[in-house]
Amino acid sequence: MPKLVKYLGITLLAALLAACDGKKDDNAGHAGHDAPAAQAASQTISLLSGNIAFTLPADMHDQSGKVGSQSNNMHVYANDNGQRAVIVILGDSSNETLPVLTQRLEDQQRARDANLQVVTNKAVEINGHALQQLDSISNSGSGKQVYSSVLLGNVANQLLTLQITLPADNQQAAQTEAESIIRTLTLK
Repeated sequence: MPKLVKYLGITLLAALLAACDGKKDDNAGHAGHDAPAAQAASQTISLLSGNIAFTLPADMHDQSGKVGSQSNNMHVYANDNGQRAVIVILGDSSNETLPVLTQRLEDQQRARDANLQVVTNKAVEINGHALQQLDSISNSGSGKQVYSSVLLGNVANQLLTLQITLPADNQQAAQTEAESIIRTLTLK
């Protein structure tokens, strides 16, 4: 149980660090919304010996060495300015139900931001795997809003935490982009 809380905490910390990178905003942070051709190019990510695969926009690169590593089962993909990120953590399987874990995650987020807005908290199924999806909008340390979509589920005897963090300047665009990544997720 303490490991689970540690992994969830690391996920939130990494997402907030990516969102609050301190680099000034530029058009590259909005390229996915302004240039449809940029989204046409993509890259497929495969983890856990192919048990987890998903597709990311071409402008998101592996940043795992900066925040996590293969040895701690944390994988970070972000664009150049760090405003858009996907974080994957593979932790120890938990006996707690996914709704309980998701509620704990929501409580932790709310403790950091009392104005947290939950957009979605629902059960989803991907390739026969039950997952829980928590989408929310919170304020980053710099006062900007951040859209976060987190999927929790058990895959190959490990707890999968996949978090997509995007600027929430345009909530609909952020939600659409997060869903486009989630739609590419395949689990074995």
